[in-house]
Amino acid sequence: MKHSILEDLNWRTTVKHFDPSRRIQSSELAVLLEAFRLSPSSINSQPWRILVVQSDEARARLAKSMTGDYEYNQKHAYDASQILILAQNPNYQREDYADVVEAQIMDGRTDPSDRDKAFEVFGYAENKTDANGSNEAWTRAQLYLALGSLMHACARLRIGSTPMEGIHEDVIHSEFSEELGGYHCNVVIALGYSDTDEDYNCEKPKSRLPLERICVTL
Repeated sequence: MKHSILEDLNWRTTVKHFDPSRRIQSSELAVLLEAFRLSPSSINSQPWRILVVQSDEARARLAKSMTGDYEYNQKHAYDASQILILAQNPNYQREDYADVVEAQIMDGRTDPSDRDKAFEVFGYAENKTDANGSNEAWTRAQLYLALGSLMHACARLRIGSTPMEGIHEDVIHSEFSEELGGYHCNVVIALGYSDTDEDYNCEKPKSRLPLERICVTL
């Protein structure tokens, strides 16, 4: 089967070694960040925050979260063009959704006279909130939806990407506490270009289970 979407996805592999001499153009990085921003989320909640790590100082701070069992990821903190710290709001409240409603009014999606009615869907978020006020399981799911959009955009631009949960989250929360503002990081993603001489994964054939193994038509 031939299709440009499938060509993108077949091209993509997880980069194991980035080429530190190659950097993403600022115009393409802007496209990737916009692709993340335009991602879908439940009730249009958008409960996320992105930190773009590219300075030497920020890289060193991030690398502190990749020690011990996660030391194999540390090279990406220094060699990738950028590393995005992706975080979500673990205590998403009505006042957070108010920002979304105001944006919808400004963008013409919601009529100002329907402002109060627009909050009716927030009941869904309340149903996902536990007795301690946490709805992190729900907001984390929204973050991973956006991660998927971002990775496909990378593939379309032929930019390598490596999503990593192999991080000490508590270290990231400590090192970047001011920038995160209470948001929680569950995953980071390194962006850039493969060092084809060192990256053993870039030439390997793609391997997935056959469609009939995972899909049932009813």
